[in-house]
Amino acid sequence: MPAPSPVVELRDVSKVYQPTTRGGAEVVAIDGVSLTVDAGDVYGIIGYSGAGKSTLVRLINALERSTSGEILVNGQDIARLPERELRPVRLGIGMIFQQFNLLGSRTVAANVGYPLEVARLPRDRRRARVAEMLDFVGLSDKARAYPDQLSGGQKQRVGIARALATQPGILLADEATSALDPETTHEVLDLLGRVNKEFGVTIIVITHEMDVIQTLATKVAVMDQGRVIERGDVFDVFSNPQQPASARFVSTVVKGLPSAGELAVLRDRHPGRIVTLAFRDSSVDQARVFGEFAAAGITFEVVYGGINEIQGRSFGHLTLALTPGPNAGSAGEADAVVDAALDRVRTLTTVTEVR
Repeated sequence: MPAPSPVVELRDVSKVYQPTTRGGAEVVAIDGVSLTVDAGDVYGIIGYSGAGKSTLVRLINALERSTSGEILVNGQDIARLPERELRPVRLGIGMIFQQFNLLGSRTVAANVGYPLEVARLPRDRRRARVAEMLDFVGLSDKARAYPDQLSGGQKQRVGIARALATQPGILLADEATSALDPETTHEVLDLLGRVNKEFGVTIIVITHEMDVIQTLATKVAVMDQGRVIERGDVFDVFSNPQQPASARFVSTVVKGLPSAGELAVLRDRHPGRIVTLAFRDSSVDQARVFGEFAAAGITFEVVYGGINEIQGRSFGHLTLALTPGPNAGSAGEADAVVDAALDRVRTLTTVTEVR
């Protein structure tokens, strides 16, 4: 199988803003970032506010110029191209925004057709393409409506249709779901998934929401203070984050070990031994683990944690309260029964005893 071809490459890219006042300091927004986005990827770039992720996306379509480094789009370094040579490059890069950026004085159909006007496509071809895109996003009946007559989710679908009108190979989504409620967010993410699968469009998603990455992305880069501090397949970064900032993001959707405060509550509520088991991918069979406790006559209850699934692969942590059965004997003998069961479980997965 041939290796995937990169469509976007950033090589040691930096963006430095000069001081706006006398004696002010430079602002390093992007600091030596290198990334490769392959054809067909849904590449998530995540970071807290001020991490540099929105600046990064504006560099990719040359809305801003980098201070140094190379930015290759389909093999062409756009970082130093003159404006007239950037126009055809931008036609191949669609973009959707957090606040939709629709033209309020234009109908839905006219909004979708606007980039085709700029590209000087003949009117009959514009009409056909607009109709095709509105059908794809499920808004054919809204062609003559105006943006202020639409819900937030409908506005974003218009934004997606407009971004796809010129048949771009790359789609940039800058916080595209941040203004939407959870149900509408998932509708938009499902639509973006279709864009990737049905049209083969490479998508770069800028977000601070881990749910978006978990649902949509195949690869992820974590940004902090203008630098990429971790990158890789979403499953690998989620199931085994290497950097503290990555771990903080992951903890928003994946519960790991209980904190000291949470552990104190668990101890008050549940008798017996409390342990946390790590599960990662199909290499760990939960039924076998639980079977060891059942065979030893140990009652177990899941008291914290959960199992997540990304692209058909599962991972997570489950914290259990273990109580030996009434026939375990004395306290010492009961402890020995639990210890023996835990030793057998440790051959299957990682066990962290938290009491």
